[in-house]
Amino acid sequence: MLATKGRFPLDDSPNGAGLSARHLTRALDASLRRLGVEAVDLYQVHAFDPWTPLEETVRTLDGFARAGKIRYWGLSNFTGWQLTKAVHLARALNVAGPVTLQPQYSLLVREIEWEIVPAAMDAGLGLLPWSPLGGGWLSGKYRREERPAGATRLGEDPDRGMEAYDRRGTRRTWEVIGAVQKIAAERGVSMAEVALAWLADRPGVTSTILGARTVEQLEANLRAAELRLTAAETAALDAASDPQPADYPYGEMGVQQRDRHLAGG
Repeated sequence: MLATKGRFPLDDSPNGAGLSARHLTRALDASLRRLGVEAVDLYQVHAFDPWTPLEETVRTLDGFARAGKIRYWGLSNFTGWQLTKAVHLARALNVAGPVTLQPQYSLLVREIEWEIVPAAMDAGLGLLPWSPLGGGWLSGKYRREERPAGATRLGEDPDRGMEAYDRRGTRRTWEVIGAVQKIAAERGVSMAEVALAWLADRPGVTSTILGARTVEQLEANLRAAELRLTAAETAALDAASDPQPADYPYGEMGVQQRDRHLAGG
């Protein structure tokens, strides 16, 4: 299965980015040329574009499918309301809608479970998580109070985006890493295998996007497909990685309000 994405700039022109018909057409044609193929199996829009009417984007993607340039299309980094709007708009236009959502998802990033995962599952979209190892954090390569160095993502750039050492190196992160490390040691497997096995077993997840830099890392990551965590191991990882939402709307009080058995009327 061959998949790629489009949205971000091809050049510095005013129309050189986004989800407009013009930009997506140029981006897809450029991708097909670089890949040396006539079609891709899955074409994804990389993020929501507030400047382009979503109807234009949906019609453009449907046109790609009708022209034989893509077989299916999907979304990436869309919020719950955005993906729901795309799904219902496609239905209203009587065209094929999205089949996948590519969100950031890992033991360190579980907030999408509050709204985005339910919306995707309600719409029948498969999840293709990116950064399943939290930018390498869940592989055990970083240490508490020891700033990263060398040929790693954060060794080369400690302030790299959402996975920056000072941003992500919280107490909760180290607790999650400790839980993963404990299970990995008990099972005689790598930490990456444990983290990937947990994610692959989450509701709605179809596959995960691996970011291995070496053959050895790739081989270790692929072994996760054979690892099955026990209920106790999964519960331990769930507890350590619980993002603990505020009472409302995703915390305990909000859940009680929506549960007909607990709300009391």
